[in-house]
Amino acid sequence: MAMEPLNRSEFLKLMALGGAGLAILGGPERALAALARADDDLDRAALDGDVAAAHAAAGTILAVARGTSAGTNTKKAIAAIGGMRKFVSSGDVVVIKPNIGHARAPKYAVDTNPSVVGTLVALARQAGAAKVVVMDNPVGSDPANCYGASGIADAVKSAGGSMHVMGSGGYKKYAIPGHLLDTHPLYAAIVNADVLINVPVAKQHGSTGLTLAGKNLMGCTSDRQRMHTLGLSQSIAEINAKLRPELTVIDATRILVRNGPSGGSLDDVKVKDTVIACKDWVAADTYATRLFGKKPGAIPYIKAAANMKLGTMDLSSLTIRVV
Repeated sequence: MAMEPLNRSEFLKLMALGGAGLAILGGPERALAALARADDDLDRAALDGDVAAAHAAAGTILAVARGTSAGTNTKKAIAAIGGMRKFVSSGDVVVIKPNIGHARAPKYAVDTNPSVVGTLVALARQAGAAKVVVMDNPVGSDPANCYGASGIADAVKSAGGSMHVMGSGGYKKYAIPGHLLDTHPLYAAIVNADVLINVPVAKQHGSTGLTLAGKNLMGCTSDRQRMHTLGLSQSIAEINAKLRPELTVIDATRILVRNGPSGGSLDDVKVKDTVIACKDWVAADTYATRLFGKKPGAIPYIKAAANMKLGTMDLSSLTIRVV
Protein backbone atom coordinates (compact mmCIF):
# COMPACT_ATOMS: atom_id res chain seq x y z
CA MET A 1 0.00 0.00 0.00
CA ALA A 2 1.40 3.39 -0.99
CA MET A 3 1.71 5.73 1.96
CA GLU A 4 0.61 9.33 1.52
CA PRO A 5 2.86 12.04 2.96
CA LEU A 6 1.74 13.74 6.17
CA ASN A 7 -0.43 16.77 5.60
CA ARG A 8 -0.11 19.92 7.66
CA SER A 9 -3.44 19.44 9.46
CA GLU A 10 -2.52 16.13 11.04
CA PHE A 11 -1.04 15.65 14.47
CA LEU A 12 2.51 14.35 14.37
CA LYS A 13 2.44 10.59 14.16
CA LEU A 14 4.27 8.95 17.03
CA MET A 15 5.42 5.37 16.72
CA ALA A 16 7.08 3.18 19.31
CA LEU A 17 10.50 1.72 18.59
CA GLY A 18 11.86 -1.55 19.99
CA GLY A 19 12.30 -2.36 23.67
CA ALA A 20 13.23 1.20 24.49
CA GLY A 21 9.70 2.33 23.61
CA LEU A 22 10.93 5.68 22.35
CA ALA A 23 8.70 7.82 20.15
CA ILE A 24 10.23 8.97 16.87
CA LEU A 25 9.63 11.96 14.69
CA GLY A 26 9.99 11.42 10.96
CA GLY A 27 9.52 8.38 8.72
CA PRO A 28 6.12 7.43 10.24
CA GLU A 29 4.95 5.93 6.96
CA ARG A 30 7.70 3.31 7.10
CA ALA A 31 7.00 2.62 10.77
CA LEU A 32 3.28 2.16 10.14
CA ALA A 33 3.94 -0.19 7.24
CA ALA A 34 6.28 -2.27 9.41
CA LEU A 35 3.66 -2.45 12.17
CA ALA A 36 1.06 -3.85 9.79
CA ARG A 37 3.30 -6.20 7.80
CA ALA A 38 3.19 -9.21 10.16
CA ASP A 39 -0.59 -9.58 9.95
CA ASP A 40 -1.06 -8.09 6.50
CA ASP A 41 -2.00 -11.23 4.58
CA LEU A 42 -4.35 -12.51 7.27
CA ASP A 43 -6.01 -9.13 7.77
CA ARG A 44 -6.60 -8.51 4.09
CA ALA A 45 -8.00 -12.02 3.63
CA ALA A 46 -10.62 -11.23 6.27
CA LEU A 47 -11.80 -8.05 4.58
CA ASP A 48 -14.89 -8.05 2.41
CA GLY A 49 -15.14 -4.56 1.02
CA ASP A 50 -13.34 -1.32 0.55
CA VAL A 51 -11.27 -0.14 3.52
CA ALA A 52 -11.66 3.46 2.44
CA ALA A 53 -15.44 3.11 2.33
CA ALA A 54 -15.49 1.56 5.78
CA HIS A 55 -13.46 4.42 7.14
CA ALA A 56 -15.67 7.04 5.58
CA ALA A 57 -17.99 6.22 8.48
CA ALA A 58 -15.55 4.77 10.98
CA GLY A 59 -12.68 7.26 11.19
CA THR A 60 -8.98 6.68 10.62
CA ILE A 61 -7.07 7.57 13.79
CA LEU A 62 -6.15 5.00 16.44
CA ALA A 63 -4.40 6.18 19.60
CA VAL A 64 -2.28 4.03 21.91
CA ALA A 65 -1.39 5.67 25.22
CA ARG A 66 1.12 4.16 27.60
CA GLY A 67 2.17 5.12 31.11
CA THR A 68 1.67 4.20 34.74
CA SER A 69 -1.54 6.21 35.25
CA ALA A 70 -4.72 4.76 33.72
CA GLY A 71 -6.48 8.11 33.97
CA THR A 72 -3.65 9.99 32.30
CA ASN A 73 -3.43 7.36 29.56
CA THR A 74 -7.15 7.82 28.90
CA LYS A 75 -6.78 11.60 28.61
CA LYS A 76 -3.81 11.24 26.26
CA ALA A 77 -5.59 8.72 24.06
CA ILE A 78 -8.73 10.85 23.70
CA ALA A 79 -6.65 13.97 22.98
CA ALA A 80 -4.72 12.07 20.29
CA ILE A 81 -7.88 11.21 18.35
CA GLY A 82 -9.16 14.77 18.43
CA GLY A 83 -10.58 15.29 21.92
CA MET A 84 -13.92 14.38 23.49
CA ARG A 85 -15.69 17.31 21.79
CA LYS A 86 -15.22 15.43 18.54
CA PHE A 87 -17.74 12.90 19.87
CA VAL A 88 -19.84 14.70 22.51
CA SER A 89 -21.80 17.91 21.96
CA SER A 90 -23.47 20.24 24.42
CA GLY A 91 -26.69 18.76 25.81
CA ASP A 92 -25.96 15.18 24.77
CA VAL A 93 -27.04 12.19 26.83
CA VAL A 94 -23.97 9.94 26.94
CA VAL A 95 -24.04 6.25 27.86
CA ILE A 96 -20.73 4.67 28.83
CA LYS A 97 -20.72 0.87 28.65
CA PRO A 98 -17.80 -0.67 30.57
CA ASN A 99 -17.36 -4.34 31.40
CA ILE A 100 -18.68 -4.79 34.95
CA GLY A 101 -19.59 -8.44 34.64
CA HIS A 102 -18.28 -9.66 37.98
CA ALA A 103 -17.75 -8.43 41.52
CA ARG A 104 -13.95 -8.30 41.44
CA ALA A 105 -11.42 -5.70 42.54
CA PRO A 106 -9.56 -3.79 39.78
CA LYS A 107 -6.28 -5.62 40.36
CA TYR A 108 -7.80 -8.83 38.93
CA ALA A 109 -8.42 -7.25 35.47
CA VAL A 110 -11.92 -8.72 35.25
CA ASP A 111 -13.81 -5.41 35.01
CA THR A 112 -12.87 -2.16 33.29
CA ASN A 113 -10.43 -0.06 35.30
CA PRO A 114 -12.41 2.53 37.32
CA SER A 115 -9.92 5.31 36.55
CA VAL A 116 -10.50 4.82 32.83
CA VAL A 117 -14.27 4.99 33.28
CA GLY A 118 -14.17 7.94 35.65
CA THR A 119 -11.89 9.90 33.35
CA LEU A 120 -14.23 9.35 30.40
CA VAL A 121 -17.17 10.56 32.49
CA ALA A 122 -15.26 13.72 33.41
CA LEU A 123 -14.21 14.36 29.81
CA ALA A 124 -17.78 13.91 28.55
CA ARG A 125 -19.08 16.34 31.17
CA GLN A 126 -16.39 18.86 30.24
CA ALA A 127 -17.43 18.51 26.60
CA GLY A 128 -20.94 19.64 27.56
CA ALA A 129 -22.88 16.41 28.06
CA ALA A 130 -26.13 17.04 29.90
CA LYS A 131 -26.02 13.59 31.44
CA VAL A 132 -23.47 10.77 31.57
CA VAL A 133 -24.85 7.38 32.56
CA VAL A 134 -22.75 4.25 33.15
CA MET A 135 -24.30 0.78 33.02
CA ASP A 136 -23.75 -2.92 32.38
CA ASN A 137 -25.69 -6.17 32.69
CA PRO A 138 -23.51 -8.27 35.04
CA VAL A 139 -23.45 -12.06 34.85
CA GLY A 140 -21.63 -12.88 38.08
CA SER A 141 -23.60 -11.05 40.78
CA ASP A 142 -26.25 -8.39 41.34
CA PRO A 143 -25.45 -5.05 39.68
CA ALA A 144 -25.01 -3.05 42.88
CA ASN A 145 -22.46 -5.55 44.17
CA CYS A 146 -20.51 -5.54 40.88
CA TYR A 147 -20.67 -1.76 40.54
CA GLY A 148 -19.29 -1.34 44.06
CA ALA A 149 -16.64 -4.08 44.11
CA SER A 150 -15.19 -2.98 40.76
CA GLY A 151 -14.59 0.54 42.08
CA ILE A 152 -16.51 1.95 39.13
CA ALA A 153 -19.47 3.29 41.12
CA ASP A 154 -17.26 5.53 43.26
CA ALA A 155 -15.22 6.71 40.26
CA VAL A 156 -18.32 7.61 38.28
CA LYS A 157 -19.92 9.49 41.17
CA SER A 158 -16.73 11.47 41.79
CA ALA A 159 -16.56 12.44 38.11
CA GLY A 160 -20.13 13.71 37.96
CA GLY A 161 -21.84 10.76 36.30
CA SER A 162 -24.50 8.32 37.45
CA MET A 163 -24.76 4.54 37.62
CA HIS A 164 -27.85 2.87 36.22
CA VAL A 165 -29.14 -0.64 36.94
CA MET A 166 -30.43 -2.26 33.76
CA GLY A 167 -33.84 -3.51 34.89
CA SER A 168 -35.84 -6.11 32.97
CA GLY A 169 -38.43 -3.53 31.90
CA GLY A 170 -35.87 -1.50 29.99
CA TYR A 171 -35.34 -3.97 27.14
CA LYS A 172 -37.15 -3.78 23.79
CA LYS A 173 -36.91 -5.86 20.64
CA TYR A 174 -35.21 -4.14 17.74
CA ALA A 175 -34.62 -5.04 14.11
CA ILE A 176 -30.98 -6.09 13.81
CA PRO A 177 -28.85 -5.65 10.65
CA GLY A 178 -27.47 -8.85 9.15
CA HIS A 179 -28.79 -12.30 8.33
CA LEU A 180 -28.84 -14.10 11.69
CA LEU A 181 -30.63 -12.38 14.58
CA ASP A 182 -33.47 -10.63 12.70
CA THR A 183 -34.86 -9.07 15.91
CA HIS A 184 -33.30 -9.13 19.35
CA PRO A 185 -33.83 -7.47 22.77
CA LEU A 186 -31.54 -4.52 23.54
CA TYR A 187 -31.59 -2.01 26.37
CA ALA A 188 -33.56 0.98 25.10
CA ALA A 189 -31.59 3.61 27.02
CA ILE A 190 -28.42 2.45 25.25
CA VAL A 191 -30.04 2.35 21.82
CA ASN A 192 -31.51 5.84 22.32
CA ALA A 193 -28.40 7.53 23.75
CA ASP A 194 -27.02 10.47 21.82
CA VAL A 195 -23.52 9.04 22.27
CA LEU A 196 -22.47 5.49 23.16
CA ILE A 197 -18.93 4.98 24.44
CA ASN A 198 -17.80 1.36 24.60
CA VAL A 199 -15.14 0.77 27.27
CA PRO A 200 -14.11 -2.89 27.58
CA VAL A 201 -11.30 -4.37 29.60
CA ALA A 202 -9.01 -6.56 27.48
CA LYS A 203 -9.17 -10.15 28.69
CA GLN A 204 -9.17 -13.80 27.72
CA HIS A 205 -12.53 -15.50 27.22
CA GLY A 206 -13.38 -19.17 26.85
CA SER A 207 -16.09 -18.72 24.21
CA THR A 208 -14.60 -16.09 21.92
CA GLY A 209 -10.87 -16.26 22.63
CA LEU A 210 -10.80 -12.66 23.81
CA THR A 211 -13.28 -10.15 25.21
CA LEU A 212 -12.61 -6.77 23.65
CA ALA A 213 -14.92 -4.05 22.33
CA GLY A 214 -17.15 -6.17 20.11
CA LYS A 215 -17.83 -8.79 22.76
CA ASN A 216 -18.41 -6.12 25.43
CA LEU A 217 -21.67 -5.00 23.81
CA MET A 218 -23.25 -8.35 24.64
CA GLY A 219 -23.91 -6.59 27.94
CA CYS A 220 -26.57 -4.52 26.14
CA THR A 221 -28.91 -7.50 25.68
CA SER A 222 -31.06 -9.60 28.01
CA ASP A 223 -30.73 -12.71 25.83
CA ARG A 224 -27.13 -13.85 25.58
CA GLN A 225 -28.18 -17.47 25.26
CA ARG A 226 -29.89 -16.90 21.90
CA MET A 227 -26.68 -15.38 20.57
CA HIS A 228 -24.71 -18.45 21.68
CA THR A 229 -27.29 -20.78 20.12
CA LEU A 230 -27.55 -19.07 16.74
CA GLY A 231 -23.86 -18.30 16.29
CA LEU A 232 -21.94 -16.17 18.74
CA SER A 233 -19.44 -14.40 16.53
CA GLN A 234 -21.92 -13.33 13.84
CA SER A 235 -24.42 -12.34 16.54
CA ILE A 236 -21.81 -10.09 18.17
CA ALA A 237 -21.12 -8.41 14.84
CA GLU A 238 -24.82 -7.83 14.21
CA ILE A 239 -25.44 -6.35 17.67
CA ASN A 240 -22.59 -3.94 17.03
CA ALA A 241 -24.06 -3.07 13.63
CA LYS A 242 -27.24 -1.97 15.40
CA LEU A 243 -25.63 -0.10 18.29
CA ARG A 244 -22.79 1.60 16.33
CA PRO A 245 -20.80 3.04 19.27
CA GLU A 246 -19.42 6.51 18.55
CA LEU A 247 -16.20 5.86 20.45
CA THR A 248 -14.31 2.80 21.70
CA VAL A 249 -11.75 2.95 24.49
CA ILE A 250 -10.03 -0.34 25.38
CA ASP A 251 -8.65 -0.60 28.89
CA ALA A 252 -5.45 -2.64 28.75
CA THR A 253 -4.03 -1.30 31.99
CA ARG A 254 -4.05 -4.82 33.39
CA ILE A 255 -5.08 -7.65 31.08
CA LEU A 256 -6.43 -11.07 32.03
CA VAL A 257 -4.54 -13.73 30.06
CA ARG A 258 -6.10 -16.86 31.59
CA ASN A 259 -9.32 -18.00 33.31
CA GLY A 260 -11.53 -15.40 31.66
CA PRO A 261 -14.01 -13.96 31.89
CA SER A 262 -14.31 -14.12 35.68
CA GLY A 263 -10.62 -14.50 36.50
CA GLY A 264 -8.75 -16.58 39.02
CA SER A 265 -5.66 -15.25 40.74
CA LEU A 266 -3.19 -12.44 40.19
CA ASP A 267 -1.03 -14.98 38.35
CA ASP A 268 -3.54 -14.65 35.48
CA VAL A 269 -2.92 -10.89 35.13
CA LYS A 270 -0.29 -9.02 33.11
CA VAL A 271 0.37 -5.32 33.51
CA LYS A 272 0.34 -3.51 30.15
CA ASP A 273 -0.37 0.09 31.27
CA THR A 274 -2.04 0.80 27.92
CA VAL A 275 -5.23 2.49 26.76
CA ILE A 276 -6.39 2.26 23.13
CA ALA A 277 -8.92 4.70 21.62
CA CYS A 278 -10.54 4.78 18.19
CA LYS A 279 -13.88 5.48 16.56
CA ASP A 280 -13.43 2.22 14.64
CA TRP A 281 -13.89 -0.57 17.20
CA VAL A 282 -12.85 -3.26 14.72
CA ALA A 283 -9.48 -1.56 14.32
CA ALA A 284 -9.16 -1.09 18.09
CA ASP A 285 -9.87 -4.78 18.70
CA THR A 286 -7.45 -5.74 15.93
CA TYR A 287 -4.66 -3.76 17.58
CA ALA A 288 -5.52 -5.12 21.04
CA THR A 289 -5.10 -8.76 19.96
CA ARG A 290 -1.35 -8.09 19.76
CA LEU A 291 -1.22 -7.57 23.52
CA PHE A 292 -2.06 -11.27 23.83
CA GLY A 293 0.29 -12.44 21.08
CA LYS A 294 -2.68 -13.28 18.84
CA LYS A 295 -3.71 -12.39 15.31
CA PRO A 296 -7.15 -10.82 14.76
CA GLY A 297 -8.23 -13.58 12.41
CA ALA A 298 -8.09 -15.94 15.39
CA ILE A 299 -10.98 -13.99 17.00
CA PRO A 300 -13.96 -14.81 14.74
CA TYR A 301 -16.24 -11.96 15.80
CA ILE A 302 -13.64 -9.40 14.67
CA LYS A 303 -13.50 -11.03 11.24
CA ALA A 304 -17.33 -11.18 11.09
CA ALA A 305 -17.55 -7.46 11.85
CA ALA A 306 -14.97 -6.60 9.19
CA ASN A 307 -16.97 -8.65 6.69
CA MET A 308 -20.03 -6.53 7.60
CA LYS A 309 -17.95 -3.39 6.89
CA LEU A 310 -18.26 -2.17 10.47
CA GLY A 311 -14.58 -1.20 10.45
CA THR A 312 -11.24 -2.50 9.27
CA MET A 313 -8.68 -5.09 10.33
CA ASP A 314 -6.12 -3.52 8.00
CA LEU A 315 -4.08 -1.41 10.40
CA SER A 316 -1.94 -0.07 7.57
CA SER A 317 -4.94 2.00 6.49
CA LEU A 318 -5.04 3.95 9.75
CA THR A 319 -3.02 6.73 11.33
CA ILE A 320 -1.68 5.22 14.56
CA ARG A 321 -0.55 7.66 17.24
CA VAL A 322 1.46 6.28 20.15
CA VAL A 323 1.53 8.78 23.00
